[in-house]
Amino acid sequence: MLRFRHQMQPRKLKVTPGANPQARINKLREIVTGLIRYERVEPLWYFADEARQYAERLLYLAIKNGDKHKETMELADYWLEEKDLVHKLFKVLVPRYKNYKTCYTDLHKLAVEYPGSGIPMGVLELRGNPWPPIIARQRDTKFILSNMLLTAAKQDFYNTKQQLKSDAATKRQQLIEKSDDMHTIRRTDDSSSVDPPAKTENLMMDR
Repeated sequence: MLRFRHQMQPRKLKVTPGANPQARINKLREIVTGLIRYERVEPLWYFADEARQYAERLLYLAIKNGDKHKETMELADYWLEEKDLVHKLFKVLVPRYKNYKTCYTDLHKLAVEYPGSGIPMGVLELRGNPWPPIIARQRDTKFILSNMLLTAAKQDFYNTKQQLKSDAATKRQQLIEKSDDMHTIRRTDDSSSVDPPAKTENLMMDR
């Protein structure tokens, strides 16, 4: 729970100066239609983020209800301005995404161009589209010969370093034990050299 006041503000999408709310919906319909047609569009970031929700909902209901459901067909007819895309929605995209457990779209934010307007652009795309990926797929280089040799060299260096540490610790322990033995021998010699004069002094006092 928030411990401070926070007032939610709806997102304001400016289409054209003086445009009504229906113009905003029409803009989102154009983006959804282009997404189903080309499977990748590059609108403004704010429009892409807003239109993605409607595209996801449309695909979800199409997969769930199929083309025999009246309300779903009406929804597809409303959001797809080009009516031939209704066939693509149910015959191409629904079989593609019927086993998906995640979202059906990806949204990427492009770098702001300078000089320019400074308005962020986005890329909204369907997953599994035929276009080159936005983010390059990383090649698995683990089993390349050079990398395998480097990995083995790193492991040998680590093992050698650990062995040197172990040897140094062993020598240090041996020196400590040797030093303790020397101190013990010295104490024994000192005690043996002091005792006879004491005994002699005691004998003289007895006499």
